[in-house]
Amino acid sequence: MYLFWRKLLSIVFYIKYKIKVLNPEKIPKMKGGFIIASNHQSNLDPPMVAAVVKGKFSFMAKEELFRNWFVRFVITKCGAFPVSRGAGDDAPIRKSVEAVQKNRILVIFPEGTRSKTGVIGRVKSGVVLIASEANAPVVPVCIRYDEKKHVTMNIGDVIPPEIIKIDPDDRHSMRKSAKVISEALLGLQKELYDAAGLEVPKAEKAEKAEKTEIKNESSGDAE
Repeated sequence: MYLFWRKLLSIVFYIKYKIKVLNPEKIPKMKGGFIIASNHQSNLDPPMVAAVVKGKFSFMAKEELFRNWFVRFVITKCGAFPVSRGAGDDAPIRKSVEAVQKNRILVIFPEGTRSKTGVIGRVKSGVVLIASEANAPVVPVCIRYDEKKHVTMNIGDVIPPEIIKIDPDDRHSMRKSAKVISEALLGLQKELYDAAGLEVPKAEKAEKAEKTEIKNESSGDAE
């Protein structure tokens, strides 16, 4: 039944959203036991990933999403389990590790929240903790929606578990591992926007700093 619904959703999403995949040769051949770390712009991101990558999925989703019957139906068929924000326990981490160890594909959004601007935010520690505890590889994925809501997805190289394994003797290892995933996502995003002939979205602070720098350089030239 799971495979039936997954196949059906895959067909529907490919038709409705005209999904295009950059680097399709990098679509994981593994059946499970790994993590997909993706940027996050829409509640439809999980089924988008499930439409492209074959396998049995699990992913955590905020419990509010389960209140809408259609969204609940779609994400449950894709393997979602609810997470209560601010619950203060490690249940989501445990469930995620268990899912990977059961040879499922865990989809995780390491920014922890959706981006309304397309800017990729800071990669949080959750994905590193799960990958390290499950000793699982991570596949970075970046999704872009155009103005017609069509989707282009870019898939990166597999990051081996030893690259992001937390070293308990190195207090900076968590940050280093998160940086590896962050740089992979940013690189994939640049490829996506370059392919579309667009500029990569920038954080407001970075954009202001860049404009100030250009203005200062122009003033210097005038002198």
